[in-house]
Amino acid sequence: MRIHLIAIGGSAMHNMALALHKKGFTITGSDDEIFEPSKTRLKEKGLLPETMGWDASRITSDIDVIILGMHARKDNPELLRAQELGMKIYSYPEYIYEQSKDKKRVVISGSHGKTTITAMVLHALHFNKIDCDYMVGAKLEGFDTMVKLTKEAPVIILEGDEYLSSPIDRRPKFLHYLPHVVLMSGIAWDHINVFPTFPEYCHQFELLIDLMEKDGSLIYFEGDENIVEIVTKKQVNKTPYSSHPNVVRDGKTFLLSKGKEIALKIFGQHNLQNLSGAMLICKELGLTDEQFYTAIATFKGAAKRLEWIAGNDTCDVYKDFAHSPSKLKATTKAVKDQFPNRKLVACMELHTFSSLNEDFLKQYEGSMDTTDDAIVYFSPHAIEHKKLKAITPDQVKASFKNEKLKVITTSEELKKYLLSKKSASTNFLLMSSGDFDGINVNEFGKQLV
Repeated sequence: MRIHLIAIGGSAMHNMALALHKKGFTITGSDDEIFEPSKTRLKEKGLLPETMGWDASRITSDIDVIILGMHARKDNPELLRAQELGMKIYSYPEYIYEQSKDKKRVVISGSHGKTTITAMVLHALHFNKIDCDYMVGAKLEGFDTMVKLTKEAPVIILEGDEYLSSPIDRRPKFLHYLPHVVLMSGIAWDHINVFPTFPEYCHQFELLIDLMEKDGSLIYFEGDENIVEIVTKKQVNKTPYSSHPNVVRDGKTFLLSKGKEIALKIFGQHNLQNLSGAMLICKELGLTDEQFYTAIATFKGAAKRLEWIAGNDTCDVYKDFAHSPSKLKATTKAVKDQFPNRKLVACMELHTFSSLNEDFLKQYEGSMDTTDDAIVYFSPHAIEHKKLKAITPDQVKASFKNEKLKVITTSEELKKYLLSKKSASTNFLLMSSGDFDGINVNEFGKQLV
């Protein structure tokens, strides 16, 4: 089978390309720009397009399937040519469903925590040598790709993204999966460019429950009032969860279970909530409590989810994907609670469509108040590239309602400022879904110690 991926360089798309290549399909693709690590990973497998840009002549009748990435636009010349030829065009969630129709499908959803919960489940299954397919939104230790699609695996674990499926399919990705098991971790308004009101956003999660397979199981975080409101209206098999009992001692977190303490490599109350949800999914898939606890004790976290970069006896540097208000609150609180005697310098980048929208900015009020030194970074160039209305540093500061907040708009100034904050008993937290305009966060983090 020959498959062509339009916008092959995206995080999910390039992993899809790698997974399908591994399955033995002939893969081609195109994109107008491809960044690292996608570029190197595609090149290593001979899948990197020879030239960047779109070219309708690439679309020929011998292609069996077109997979369309979100980065492409509706007027993409390759897409238009495929439509003209009457070819079958899938979004990547549609194609994942096509490849998993005969499997038990587990979908992990929510505005926050879904990547970490998916990672925990996959880690526990992998640790216990249970085969499964998957799609997850971060690089995980012990896994070659972020997507695995095989014929043999009886189960597929899917991180359920509520964002649009493709430029020509305005449905949330997770509505394609028709799951047997759904987990909902929490709901906080996001993707304002797609869901302009909070009720509209919440409605997508209702639709997900409605699309569950008959006799499916719903697992949900009982501490989220928005989820509880949705779940109480649904006549489905449902199981609530909350934070796993734990204790923090000398900067280390221990699970408490039947008189035993289980040391963890992760921390933060949001992660203890995530862990409880992951444990219930694993039970659904046949793991015992003992199997789960043994596995989770070795879990180091997903990439960019409170990921440790560097540190010594008095200072640690973490990076995180946090960019929405709820994620900022949870992540900054986690680090401050774990190290109450250290100063916390936290920097976040406004990078997504929602975060750079002047109407959404007010949602950030109080989201960095637990930090000792708060910095918000944004790039005027990124706003221009996304064709959004310009925002000012004063607007940003007013939205966060934090008098101590510093707003920076160039990466050089940001590096200079953060380096000036180096001192003993200080932790750094660098949060972004981007890279602060080209900063190598891993290397720079070492300079902060």
